[in-house]
This record gives sequence, structure tokens and C-alpha cells, in this order.
Amino acid sequence: MQPYRPRNPRGHPHRTDPRGSNDPSSTIALSKALSWLLRHNAVQEGLHIESGGWVDLSAVLKLPRFTNWTVDDVKAVVASNDKQRFSLRELQGDRLEIRANQGHTLKVKEVDDAELLEPITDPAGITVIHGTYLRHWDAIKSTGLSRMKRNHVHFAPGELGEDGVTSGMRNSAQIYIYVDIEAAMRDGVKFYRSANNVILSPGNRDGFVEPKYFTKVVDLKSKKDLLLE
Repeated sequence: MQPYRPRNPRGHPHRTDPRGSNDPSSTIALSKALSWLLRHNAVQEGLHIESGGWVDLSAVLKLPRFTNWTVDDVKAVVASNDKQRFSLRELQGDRLEIRANQGHTLKVKEVDDAELLEPITDPAGITVIHGTYLRHWDAIKSTGLSRMKRNHVHFAPGELGEDGVTSGMRNSAQIYIYVDIEAAMRDGVKFYRSANNVILSPGNRDGFVEPKYFTKVVDLKSKKDLLLE
């Protein structure tokens, strides 16, 4: 993608990315702004959300923090995003809608799991790994994995770099927590797959995937299983 040049040569000096970037021309800034909006703040910003989490792209680009970007900029971000965070669809009349594939905190029926995600009904052969940092392990081994303010706990369907595994954890993760999805589902814990192949679970009624479902916890530096220590 060619570097973005604002329509106004002076730009918008007071418009900054919601996560702290002050470079509104960057692809990263647009990706972060879209995540901020589509995952967490679409309702607050007055956008109408269609079933499945879809939002009219023209309405997005009319918002003050997005007016320096174009449809082509958004298309480039969706196409190039290494974690496939977003989807675009074209409706009649060339109208475009966009959504975040996962990571929502929005609590609205249009972002219902059944509308946005594919329920996993047969867990056989599915690998479920949560990547996190060593500093969190003491809390996790006591209470489990928490969805926190999000709607789901996020998992990858394998280790990063394996075929088809591009998202679901940070590249900087220090430990891998392997979860027995079959045992968890037998106990009524639900799991879903997003459009970008992330495994998601709301956890139990308190929002946790409990430690009893952990099969191994690998320290990526030492290669030790922390469950055995």
C-alpha cells in the first residue's frame, strides 16, 4: 500500500489513535483504531450493528477519528493484517460492511456467539493452546484462565508458525497452556472458532477455564512443563 497522504495537508493535529499512536497515516494506527471501535466502542460511537457484528463501513469513515482514511486504506489493512483480525463483505449497491472477527467486549445481541462464531460440536483432534507470560502463571494455576473484560478466553489451534495458526496468542508469549477441550466440553464449557481460526471460550459461569483442564504448561525458554514443578 502506498503511504497514506491526508486530504488536508495539515492533517488533524488533535486526532490520535485511541491506543496512543500519533501517526494517523500508518497502517498500524488504522488497525488499532478499527480494533478499538469494532471490538469495544461501536455502540458508544453511535454505530448500528448488524447481526454477526457487521458495521457499515461508510458510517465508520464518517466518524471524526477516521476521516483521514479511505475505503482503500481499510481494504489494505484487512487484506494485509497478519492475524486476520477483520472481515469485509460487499452488499447490494456496492455497500461494504466490516467487523472484527473476535476480541469483543461489546455486550449486545448482534455480537452473539451464535451469530459471529462457529460453535465447536466435535472436539476430537482439536488442539487448544493459550499463550501468556510467565509472570501471570501463579495466578492462572490457582484460578484458571479468565476472559477478564472480553467475551471470551482466546486460544490458538496449535503453536504459532504451524500450518493455519496465525492468531490466538501474542508472538511474545513465554508459556503455552494446553487445554483438554474434550474434558471441558463434557463439563458444559462451550468453545467456538472465529473466522480467522481463533478458538474462543466464555469459560464457566464465572468466566474461567479452570486449571483442572490444563494438560501441560510449557515454558518456551526452558522447555519445562510447569505442571510438573
